[in-house]
Amino acid sequence: MPRVTPVSDLPLIASGKVREMYELGEEILMVASDRISTYDVVHPTPIPGKGAVLTGLSVFWFELTKDIVPNHLVSYRDGVPQEVRGRALAVERLRMVPIECVVRGYITGSGWKDYLQTGAVCGIELPAGLQESEQLPEPIFTPSTKALEGHDQNINLDGMVEVLGGDRELARRLRDASLAVYSRAAEHARSRGIILADTKFELGLDPDGTLTLADEVLTPDSSRFWPAAGYEPGRSQPSFDKQYVRDWASASGWDKAPPAPAVPQDVVARTQALYREAYERITGEPLDAWLERSGAQ
Repeated sequence: MPRVTPVSDLPLIASGKVREMYELGEEILMVASDRISTYDVVHPTPIPGKGAVLTGLSVFWFELTKDIVPNHLVSYRDGVPQEVRGRALAVERLRMVPIECVVRGYITGSGWKDYLQTGAVCGIELPAGLQESEQLPEPIFTPSTKALEGHDQNINLDGMVEVLGGDRELARRLRDASLAVYSRAAEHARSRGIILADTKFELGLDPDGTLTLADEVLTPDSSRFWPAAGYEPGRSQPSFDKQYVRDWASASGWDKAPPAPAVPQDVVARTQALYREAYERITGEPLDAWLERSGAQ
């Protein structure tokens, strides 16, 4: 796994598959790297510019959805060290909720596999006869646990309440906020020729108990984006996310156990182009405009 790069001698709080968190006074500095993972293992080959795409897109979506639910963004420039501008955010400290808030608008991925076996996803019964990649009658909320290592585990609403210590009201708030943000984002993405098939959110509580959207939001790492042109149920869809790397990894003969193999340069180049296209389609501006606005070098 690529090594963590120190940032302006700031104390490191945590390092994940893609991000580092640093102490920044009363706030936290969240830095997105160019690392990419598949099957919960980080590959040694970075995707140049990926961290900037994740950060710029998150800022765009935070702005577009802040009237639905507050978010943790404080600044993408003021207080952000020069060497990481463009791929770092100063964010509010929150008490994070230990739930991945997954919303599915289309039946695909692990949801499709569950549906084939049970006719349901996370205990939610779905109509019979759905095809792969078909749009659902309405978006569904399918939470999962947040695993520190390995795969998250899908749970139903009652299981979510149990994880939250019996707080059914908090579970309802998480569900309602997630569905509302997804619907706003899906409408915008569709207007830009992109289908938002599914996504996952992380939320936390501020010191006053206000539910707050956090981490990355609606990026190619946390979402499935499909081109609307050529969309056809009954098969898997081409995508603007890391599915391209995932497909290569699955076909490479790798057993999905660490260490992950290096990613070939043609796959790197194609993935880099897909991430950039996702940013530029959704925001309506070139990625270079984000880098300039953020003060990146």
